[in-house]
Amino acid sequence: MSSESQVHSSAGASQSSHQSYNVGFLLAAILTLVPFGLAMYPSLPRQLTFLLVLLCAVVQIVVHMLFFLHLTTAREQRWSLVALVFTVVIIVLLVGLSLWIMYYVHANMLGL
Repeated sequence: MSSESQVHSSAGASQSSHQSYNVGFLLAAILTLVPFGLAMYPSLPRQLTFLLVLLCAVVQIVVHMLFFLHLTTAREQRWSLVALVFTVVIIVLLVGLSLWIMYYVHANMLGL
């Protein structure tokens, strides 16, 4: 009897996993089509279009992390989340400091 309940519980987990993937795919497709439509049919000001595309990109990153990579704040995922935060900090530092250095080199070369 216990093996029968295990089969039903694993089938339920598989069903919810498929539903999670389907929801993630639908959200990812919508978040791809919206910026594509904004770029193909420009009807908004450029700054607003840029901000909407950037917002869709950030939301799509979150959708991919939640629905496909299954990154949550659960205890089992703690180290994966720490590694992700560390990676983001390193990338922000690398890009930010590189831009800062290039700005000051450019300013000093022109004598501004």
